[in-house]
Amino acid sequence: MAATVRIHRPVVGYALEEPGTFLGSGFFVAPNWVLTCAHVACGGEGGEVAVVYETAPGRGTSSAPGRVVATLPDLTDRTGRGARADGAEPAGRAEWGPPAADRLPVGNWPAPDLALVQLTEPVDDHECVYVSERPAAYYGEGRVLYAGWTENEGRLQVMDGTLTVQGTIGGWSSDVQMRLGDNDLPYGVSGGPVIDPVRGEVIGVLKARSDHRPGGTSTGIEQLRTLRVPAEAVRAEHGDLYQAVFHAHDRYHRDRQRHPASRRQTWTDVQGRLGARPGRTLSPDERIQLLGRLAELPPPQSTRGLLDILDSLPDFQTLSPLPAPRGWRDGLGALYESASDDGALELVLDYAMRAMSAPRPFVVPSTADAEKALWVWVWQAAQRLSARYRAGLAEQRIERLRRRDEAQHDLPDTFWGGAHSAGGPGGRVPHRRGGPHAHARASVGAGAVGSAARPSALLELVLRGWEPDRCDWSVSVAAPGGEVVRLREAERTPLADLPAHLAGPLGEAFRHCDEPGRPALLQVALPHALLGLEVDTWRLPPDDEPLGAQRPLVVRCADRDLLPDEAYGAYAGVGAYPGDLAYPGNGADGRGGTGAGDPHGARHPAPSGGPAGPGDPHGVRSAGERDDPAGPDGAIDVDDTDDTYGADDTYGADDAVYVDDADDVDDVDRERRARWRWLHAHRAKAEVLDCDEGLRKPVPTVEELRALSHGTVPVLCRYGDLRYEDDAEALARIVLGGYGVALWRRRRGRPDTVCGEFHRGTIDGIAEPPSARYLPEAVHELRMRLRAGRTESFWADGLTLLYDDPHQPLPGTGDLLEAP
Repeated sequence: MAATVRIHRPVVGYALEEPGTFLGSGFFVAPNWVLTCAHVACGGEGGEVAVVYETAPGRGTSSAPGRVVATLPDLTDRTGRGARADGAEPAGRAEWGPPAADRLPVGNWPAPDLALVQLTEPVDDHECVYVSERPAAYYGEGRVLYAGWTENEGRLQVMDGTLTVQGTIGGWSSDVQMRLGDNDLPYGVSGGPVIDPVRGEVIGVLKARSDHRPGGTSTGIEQLRTLRVPAEAVRAEHGDLYQAVFHAHDRYHRDRQRHPASRRQTWTDVQGRLGARPGRTLSPDERIQLLGRLAELPPPQSTRGLLDILDSLPDFQTLSPLPAPRGWRDGLGALYESASDDGALELVLDYAMRAMSAPRPFVVPSTADAEKALWVWVWQAAQRLSARYRAGLAEQRIERLRRRDEAQHDLPDTFWGGAHSAGGPGGRVPHRRGGPHAHARASVGAGAVGSAARPSALLELVLRGWEPDRCDWSVSVAAPGGEVVRLREAERTPLADLPAHLAGPLGEAFRHCDEPGRPALLQVALPHALLGLEVDTWRLPPDDEPLGAQRPLVVRCADRDLLPDEAYGAYAGVGAYPGDLAYPGNGADGRGGTGAGDPHGARHPAPSGGPAGPGDPHGVRSAGERDDPAGPDGAIDVDDTDDTYGADDTYGADDAVYVDDADDVDDVDRERRARWRWLHAHRAKAEVLDCDEGLRKPVPTVEELRALSHGTVPVLCRYGDLRYEDDAEALARIVLGGYGVALWRRRRGRPDTVCGEFHRGTIDGIAEPPSARYLPEAVHELRMRLRAGRTESFWADGLTLLYDDPHQPLPGTGDLLEAP
């Protein structure tokens, strides 16, 4: 195993042969790049190590200095870089660096316990292992090989052996490890490679040896996919560490295989003798030639873009929730589990065609040649298939390149989204350049497509009634069409420990959704009692930017059907409860008429919720007032009138619809949907509900809230302050009033704080975007400005946005529960 190295403290000369400086093992994963365990590499000083390697079997050893540039978990020192003016992080190499000394763990390192070491002097006489593009989790049984260095009779020697796979520890996440047994692992082999002897490729890194039995554990190579993704679009291959390493790996093995003067055996030669057939169709030589050509291309624009390519392939099966693929080689490996014997080659070729014509994060002079070389490989491989299929490939190539060229014609001046906007047809929006907040303004102004039109991350918390300081949680990816893919879930997590437990799962969800320079929306579904949870201030990891400054973040009410009795009582006096006849808007008789639950004996029709009538400046109308279904420009939202108005599109006193018991829930749901559609077709108007020029006032009853215009966005100024009702009840009234969009600020026990700037800021901030679709980005911009120290945004400290789309219910909404 010439590629297996040993790691030493940074010393020189004969000291490198002394066991006292020896830290552990590692292996060359690409030219001048060593992969090892974090607990091995970080045993040096200040991230500096010495790498001792063999130039070839039997030729002796050489050494080179190296530095740790990344660890998993990520312990990079990020505190000294400071925040950018727009709240975003610098892209590219600025994110590489040694771990912070004060953050090194005491005792055993947490999984995945990986580190990348970059040589600081060029070396060109070393071998590199072949790393599998297939996740180790698919390797379920059998035997594996290992290699590493250890001390034997006072000398450092390389050793190898076999181990038996005995299962896994953990799940899909960054703490997954393969359990290995049936052989002793001596001190020093940690960081060495774990090899699949059937396919002839490295699948993992030895992590630890067992204290109680023979064997130990290993970490899958695919965990490197969780390396930090640059926040902004990369402008060169080296701007993304993961892509830089694995592109270099694939080009190295392609070049070694076709080197005309080399007589040394290659990994591809060994794989050929083993009879490996990657994806059931490619020979090892075909695979390495394909991977080498893919590595000549710029990487995918994002994990989301790569997942979209995979999802577009015919007969492709949905990926299991492992760390999502990140590079072209990962996408190829994902095909192996979907390929059937009779369609495997077509699946690979279809993937290569999409990679050849995919949008690029950047283009270099050699990109055109790389695309042509990939096409040559595709055409040669297709000779095994029918003439009809080959003709289709040629037509597909012309069409795909034509469509990409047309799209790129607009690329410098526009960006694309998934929904139409006010800025122009198809949702195209001019970029606004110049100034630190150009991107944020472009996202919020008349043109950007809202986050809700793209995949988003979803965090759901459920309180445990018998353990109020703990909760159950799940992290999912939510598609715009409503499909939700759960990535991970856990139970009984202490509320105080949530950020630490959620860092890995949320990071994976963000990689599924983020686009370069466009972080995806995070939806946080909370029970009403936790709607004040300060998720936007969480830092994952602790020295990172707050979540709310990193990306748009909104909250949703997860227990709308279980709101407190006090909120229901606001409808019809004491005693009202979801199970009573006197449900929202009704008197004790269930019809809104005179009864014990209605001391005024007034009949209240179910309000339509259109714009406020002229008779009431606050938008609270009596039964005789009529809504105008037309918006400010006179246009009528057909969807709204379908749900809100009668068949003749009129709604006056004579047509008032009273809320019956059987129809009440449907009526409230229709009203929620109508309000949502109105807010997303017109400009919104803020309405501060609990404060009048600094004086506290009660939040209106649910019935009064339902009477406000559809264009109203409720605002709470006094959340966290002493009020007539508690915070949970105030928010419950807003939710029961049919509102999916609302704002409040956390006062943190400051009842005497002057609030005029908050009132003005919310009124202007809500009215500025052309529709509520852009409010998540507007609040995100405010948080970025606040983080950057912009005093004009200080009024937004503690701002929270409820953004609860009734057209995309949370998972499990409406499910019937059965007694056990």
